[in-house]
Amino acid sequence: MATVMQKIKDIEDEMAKTQKNKATAHHLGLLKAKLAKLRRELLTPSTKGGGGAGEGFDVTKSGDSRVGLVGFPSVGKSTLLNKLTGTFSEVASYEFTTLTCIPGVITYRGAKIQLLDLPGIIEGAKDGKGRGRQVISTARTCNCILIVLDAIKPITHKRLIEKELEGFGIRLNKEPPNLTFRRKEKGGINFTSTAANTNLDLDTVKAICSEYRIHNADITLRYDATADDLIDVIEGSRVYIPCIYVVNKIDQITLEELEILDKLPHYCPISAHLEWNLDGLLEKIWEYLDLTRVYTKPKGMNPDYEDPVILSSKKRTVDDFCTRIHKDMLKQFKYALVWGSSAKHKPQRVGKEHELEDEDVVQIIKKI
Repeated sequence: MATVMQKIKDIEDEMAKTQKNKATAHHLGLLKAKLAKLRRELLTPSTKGGGGAGEGFDVTKSGDSRVGLVGFPSVGKSTLLNKLTGTFSEVASYEFTTLTCIPGVITYRGAKIQLLDLPGIIEGAKDGKGRGRQVISTARTCNCILIVLDAIKPITHKRLIEKELEGFGIRLNKEPPNLTFRRKEKGGINFTSTAANTNLDLDTVKAICSEYRIHNADITLRYDATADDLIDVIEGSRVYIPCIYVVNKIDQITLEELEILDKLPHYCPISAHLEWNLDGLLEKIWEYLDLTRVYTKPKGMNPDYEDPVILSSKKRTVDDFCTRIHKDMLKQFKYALVWGSSAKHKPQRVGKEHELEDEDVVQIIKKI
């Protein structure tokens, strides 16, 4: 492990020394590709030595969505967890190995949201210590990440945590790169760009590809992509997760400072101790999770508004709705009746491909 860490440090030092300009773009692109490969080795090390890298903990996903909390010690993370789970939760905490705990499940707007504390992510992961890798792997399964910061020194901590997460393939508040990458049998590297200007040139693209032993590929850019974007697409293991910067202890800063924080994108100022703006935080979590609530309506009965079926924004067809209720439901499916904003008229008769919207009501008609 030490050798991989040393190699990472050497490359980071060299990158820090290299001036960024057109002439060095090719060299920097190559270094970034080498770095990405080494970081992947850290996350998925070989098990030849029987070091038990694949062991660790598997936190069972419960509820409709998973939110991970990341932050340095003493930023008030545990206070925040206790207040949220104490105020909005019906479930107590469960202990779980020495490194991670699940404080509980918050029930909010009919959805059960699992809160997960990831304490080891900063202290262990970067140095390959302890069980940092497993913690990072757990972070990658979250639907939203809350980075909890201290209002007194938020920016330094924010940068350190972002660097840690980015280094292990977690992309915060970003969309996957709009870039087509296709390997082929022969014909060399074919690079085309429809962007007005681009950071990438053919030499840099070829250097990055050669580092991955890719000698034949078609690459098309549709916007001003960077070397990092190309590496992300080649690596293929990146996860794109919405992130909220939760700035705690706002009772200890001035009103002017608070007004600045409030204007920053993805920020949510709170005081966990005094329970200021916890409602605002929950609303923001809901917005970033982008969940869809769908109510069931049994034949001849009123809709069940107490217990919605929760769908993600990417999987919200009638097909997904049926699968979420029971895997055998589709076998008997004839059509569905839908009331709500996705329906052209009330009710609308639809098939399995119909896209549902938040707070729609659905009645499934089965084959006789």
